[in-house]
Formats: sequence, structure tokens, C-alpha cells
Amino acid sequence: MNFPFYIARRYLFSKKSHNAINIISLISVCGVVIATIALVCALSVYNGFTDLVSSLFSHFDPELKITARYGKVFDPEDEVIRKIRNLPEIEVASEVLQDNALIKYRDRQDIGVIKGVDDQFSRLVSIDSVLIDGEFRLSDEVANYATLGIGLASHLGINAGFVSPIEIYVPKRDQKVNMANPAASFNPGYTFITAVFRINQQVYDDYYMIIPLSLARSLLHYDKEISALELKLKEGTSLTKVEKQIEEIIGEKYRVQNRFEQQEASFKMMEVEKWVTFLILCFILAIALFNIVGSLSMLMIEKQADVQTLRNMGASDRQIRQIFLFEGWMISGFGALFGIIAGLILCLLQQEYGLIRLGEEAGAFIIDAYPVHVLPLDVITVFVTVLAIGFLAAWYPVHYLGKKWLNK
Repeated sequence: MNFPFYIARRYLFSKKSHNAINIISLISVCGVVIATIALVCALSVYNGFTDLVSSLFSHFDPELKITARYGKVFDPEDEVIRKIRNLPEIEVASEVLQDNALIKYRDRQDIGVIKGVDDQFSRLVSIDSVLIDGEFRLSDEVANYATLGIGLASHLGINAGFVSPIEIYVPKRDQKVNMANPAASFNPGYTFITAVFRINQQVYDDYYMIIPLSLARSLLHYDKEISALELKLKEGTSLTKVEKQIEEIIGEKYRVQNRFEQQEASFKMMEVEKWVTFLILCFILAIALFNIVGSLSMLMIEKQADVQTLRNMGASDRQIRQIFLFEGWMISGFGALFGIIAGLILCLLQQEYGLIRLGEEAGAFIIDAYPVHVLPLDVITVFVTVLAIGFLAAWYPVHYLGKKWLNK
């Protein structure tokens, strides 16, 4: 066994003549344990919320989305798009055409986004799972139908099954505005509401209306152009691999995005919040770890006689410093280990039983308890961070204060 490490281990677990040293060492370990638990739990909760938001967006956003890099629309019959459609990993390819529009129902009106989709859309995403009223349908031989977000439906004062049509007005893209008769500058369209969805994301609930692709093309004066091609992959297919494969095919003309890239602003904000919280907790951890300074300083004063004995037995100054350095590392190491174990246990209990709830009343939020998702990389990051800060906290008293107390 390494000589400095052996002596440091004996010093850590042996009883000191001054009880204050034992108390300070115990406080140091407890402080590290609590701060480590906070780091593990905080990062896991942020991961849980990220998964929750991702699952909400999955009801509306496709796994992969191809859009034009330049301009708003593109030809779905383009040779590059044909190659993508024919990839064996693609299960569903749905054409989409969307734009802003004025949506009116009787005496109420609002600005929203019309999303024209084809018959493959219901296979692309699980839209039926977020319907709170009605049945998803695009058209039949009688009329066109629309599915509205709950916020937009509320603004218009409409619900599934209302018999009066919804009026849609889109500016004529190929004509100038007629100031004498502004109404003549809009293309009108009509549809009936058949369902209402709720995704619990304002960007969709308050603005989006799903309509047939043919109606969207008629309103926007397009023959066959689309604004996006949305893709669903076959089960078991690697999303990253297919995305890279498509990027090689499309070149610079088109852009491919996964779900995280489609909602980049939302997920980046959550990522920033996660690591800002991590830094704040690291600061608290650093304060807790600097109890090691006091513990090692007092230990060096107490063990001056032992140091002189070790020096007489042939121990070098470097080995003597290593003894107290290992002492500080073991305090942070044991604290990190116990803290991570305790943090993982708490996360598992929260995941299984939902111990910490979001609100007193059930159903007040989307979920009743804080979600957690432990990532191995986060656990490794926490462990390395605690050890790194612990190294600095132990290095300072040994390097600077040791010159005074260990060289006597």
C-alpha cells in the first residue's frame, strides 16, 4: 500500500486529541454529501423536464423535418426529395404547407398559423392522443375540416361540432394590396371545425390550425409546392444515422432538423438554466469543501510530533505533504461517493413514488410530481467536479500553510 495514503487513512479514521478536528472533518464530509446530492437531483430534474417537453412536442413535431434553406417553399417532386422518400429507413413522409392567416368565426377573429397536411399526417404523429374534443378529420366529399389548438379555439369562441364555417383569409402573395378595397387583397377559404387539440405548449395551442393540404394550396396560390416534408422513421432505426445520411443527400439546398433542432430556442433555454443551476450549486459546494482548509490546518498543527517522527524515519517532505493532501482528497472523495449514492436513491424514489409534488391538488399541472431522469454523463460530471474542487481545497492548506507547520 502507498505509504502516504496509508498514514492519511489512519489519520482520517483515528480519533484525534482535539475533538474539534473530528467535528470539522465530519462537517466537511456532510457538506460535500449534501451539495453532491443537490447537484445530482437538480441535474436529473432538469433532464426530466427536458424529456417531458420533448414528449409534448412529439405529438406535433415529426422526428425529422426537411425545409428549404432558401425561400419558403420547394417542389416535392425534386430529385433530391424523391431520394429521401425512397430511403428504406423512412416509414412515413408527409407533405406540409403552412403560413400565417387571419382566422375568423362569426364576430371574432385572430391571427394564427394554418398548417396544411396530407392524409399521412395522422400516421406521422400521435395527434389523436392530444385531442380533447371531436375527431381528427381532414375532408370528405362534402367539406373541408379543421383541427384547432385549444387556445385558438377559445379565442374564437368555437368548439368541435359547431355548424357555422370558419373563415380563413390569406393575403394574395402575387398581387399588390388594393388600398381602395383591402378585402380584395385576400384569398378567402372556408372550413368546419371537427376537433380541438391541447399540447400544453403555447406556440401550438394558441396559434395553430390543421387543415387539408389542398385547401392550404388553394389559399396560398400554390400548385404543388410545400413548405416542409415531415418524416417518421421505422422502429429501431438510428435517428442520428439517418439524419447524417439525409444531410449528405440534400447538400446546401435543403435543411434537415430533428425535434430538438425544430424547437432549438426552448431546449437551449432549458439547457442554459440547467448548467447555470449547476454552477450555482458548485459555488455552494466550494464553500462546503473549504471546511477542509480548517480541518487540515488543525490536523497539521496536532500532528507536528508525528511529522517529526516520520521525518526521522526517512520520510521526505514530499511524502509528508502527500499524507495531508490524501487526507483532504479522501474527505471530498467519500463525500462525493456517499452524495452520489444518496442522490441516485432519492431520484429513484422520486421516479417511482413521486415524493415531491408540483402542487397540492392533483391535476393542477401537466404532471403531479417532479420528473427525474438520471444520465450517467451527469453523474460522472458531478463526481469529477467534486473531486476537482476538493483537490483545490486540499492543495491550498498543504502547499501554503504546510510550509509553516510541517517544516518545523
